[in-house]
Amino acid sequence: MHSGQKQKLECALYVVATPIGNLRDISLRALDVLISADIIAAEDTRNTANLLMHYSIAANRLMALHQHNERAAAEKVIVLLARGQSVALVSDAGTPAISDPGAILVAEVRAAGYRVIPIPGANAALAALSAAGLAAPHFLFYGFLPNKSAARCRALQELIPLPYTLIFYEAPHRILECVTDLQSVFGDDRQIVFAREITKLFESIQQCSLAEALVWLNGDTNRQRGEFVLLVSGAATAQQEGLDADAEHVLAALLHELPLKQAVQLAVRITGAGRNELYQRALSLKSSA
Repeated sequence: MHSGQKQKLECALYVVATPIGNLRDISLRALDVLISADIIAAEDTRNTANLLMHYSIAANRLMALHQHNERAAAEKVIVLLARGQSVALVSDAGTPAISDPGAILVAEVRAAGYRVIPIPGANAALAALSAAGLAAPHFLFYGFLPNKSAARCRALQELIPLPYTLIFYEAPHRILECVTDLQSVFGDDRQIVFAREITKLFESIQQCSLAEALVWLNGDTNRQRGEFVLLVSGAATAQQEGLDADAEHVLAALLHELPLKQAVQLAVRITGAGRNELYQRALSLKSSA
């Protein structure tokens, strides 16, 4: 229950984050906006009606705004704003416009000269990252990869050289083939964190190497259920791999003239550096090139 009172809001679009599972993960400010907004634009009006009902908020101000009608709905929202009304935007879960509808609406509203006000809150990617324990100082949020394996692998190939923690969303019916492609493209050594059903009843967080990932998933079919955030460690830099400048220079020169495996073998003999370190760095250099 929320005891807030309806108040007059500024004429604006309010981008309101809602819970990703646990209904208590909503801010008091978000509840104030949902109580007071003249209209609530929702990705799924039935889903949002359940949230409003939980907090005893009237659900008679809902309009649909989803990926199939976003431009048309944006025109309606701008008309409402022109009348001096306030509009709250919510998605099914989490923060709108982050792998969810909303970005087109926000752009149209801003272009029309109206204010957009973020009401921050739950986000699955950041919640998972905070509990993953991956120490890289930077991350890349990718969201959903392509559905088909060939397109997914092409997208992953472009990410090979990046030294950032990579964050993906994935659905349960694609988790096995997605992880298969992650291992195929990135190799066995990178770490992956499975953050499953974040904030929900069967929440679990598991870390392992990509070599172990499919074994873990297949160890219990329950591990393949629910919504996933996948976090994959980034490419190791030369400094992280323990390569000195000379080894880096030798490897780069050999890669210009020889296939990758031969270049690595020669670099091991010439520099005395570890084969695994040289091989991983060679993969990164080839991808960058």
